[in-house]
Amino acid sequence: MALTDLARLRGWTMVPPPEFVGGNRVELLQGGDELFPRICQAIAAARDEVWLATYIFHSDPAVEAIAQALVDAAARGVAVHVVVDGFGSIGLLGPLRARFAGTGVRFEVFRALDRWWAWLQPGQLRRLHQKLCVCDGTLAFVGGINLIDDRHDLHHGWAQAPRLDFAVAVQGPLALSVQAAARAMWARAHIARNWRDEVRELARSEAPLKEALALVRSLRGKRGGDFADADGGPVRAAFLVRDNLRQRRVIERSYVEAIRHARWRVDLAVPYFYPGQAFRRALRRAARRGVQVRLLLQGKVDYRIAALAAQALYAEMRGNGVRVFEYTPAWLHAKVAVVDGDWATVGSSNIDPLSLLLNLEANVVVRDEGFAGALAARLETAFAASREVTAAPGRGGWRGWLQRALVAWVANVYLRVAGITGRY
Repeated sequence: MALTDLARLRGWTMVPPPEFVGGNRVELLQGGDELFPRICQAIAAARDEVWLATYIFHSDPAVEAIAQALVDAAARGVAVHVVVDGFGSIGLLGPLRARFAGTGVRFEVFRALDRWWAWLQPGQLRRLHQKLCVCDGTLAFVGGINLIDDRHDLHHGWAQAPRLDFAVAVQGPLALSVQAAARAMWARAHIARNWRDEVRELARSEAPLKEALALVRSLRGKRGGDFADADGGPVRAAFLVRDNLRQRRVIERSYVEAIRHARWRVDLAVPYFYPGQAFRRALRRAARRGVQVRLLLQGKVDYRIAALAAQALYAEMRGNGVRVFEYTPAWLHAKVAVVDGDWATVGSSNIDPLSLLLNLEANVVVRDEGFAGALAARLETAFAASREVTAAPGRGGWRGWLQRALVAWVANVYLRVAGITGRY
């Protein structure tokens, strides 16, 4: 195939850089109990296309309604595309393929692990961790909520209380950026599986390629980690995608920049917390200049190594005035933050090496007092139900140093196996 055809092919997999745009309506949703019915309604109302990307797509009753809505949409002629991660949904792929077979739903798996040698490829450590759904390019859902019942955990079974998690519903210009990202994830999985046939087909027909490139160009803003202000008016928001191409550090930089400019408050809730040096430095300096900095982390632990990684930083955080809380009523899965009174983010990105340097993640950043206030109120309820850490867990002295060194070594080895070099 000619080089020009290869260049056009990139249009299917490119994601536009972040740009603040106005004129959006952004609504905060807590848990699947609020999110799933809204997704079903949006899919039922879709007339042209639906794009859905998720890490986990389960088959429990809470999610079956979404699967049926997708099938029904395809049956009435809507172009329905679904992509799931090959590791996050590894035990669910058989039922999912059977569920969508012959329905018209175009189902793909991102980096499938269906052959033993696939586990040996370094790229397999870089997973699709986004949770996106877009209908007709006008209504999008972004957040940290997987398609699984709030009370169900794949490794720990069922619980009485729902996990704490959030998403946003976005109507307006920003929905097009979300659509471009969801389409890119589906296209990468599709082309990877059928690349020979797709190359031939795309080389024969340039119309779909021109359409894809036109969408990407229409959404393209400034390169790198800068954000451009576009159409004024409420609500201004940006869609941030962390990938392994041109936007490797965009989510991390947005956090750090907001924390550096914080005047009076930084509230951050995340289940997996092991940030790099720049992120930790921003938190320490904010607390030292009088900003109230609070971290809401897991109290009910799902992965022991992740908990040890976070706990290894407790002494450093608390020693610099950062308050640390552990959420105990249920599983914590939220990846959200509020800075001062008008900056807030909701998305899929944890604050650890996997999310900040490896996985494909997606967050929405909102600059709006009303939205930030709504999220701050939900977080305040969560902080009130949590226990504050008043002493660093584990042993002090050389044993504590050894624990921190071990966690850092494991993280460093993991990153190097995945092809990431340099200090974190």
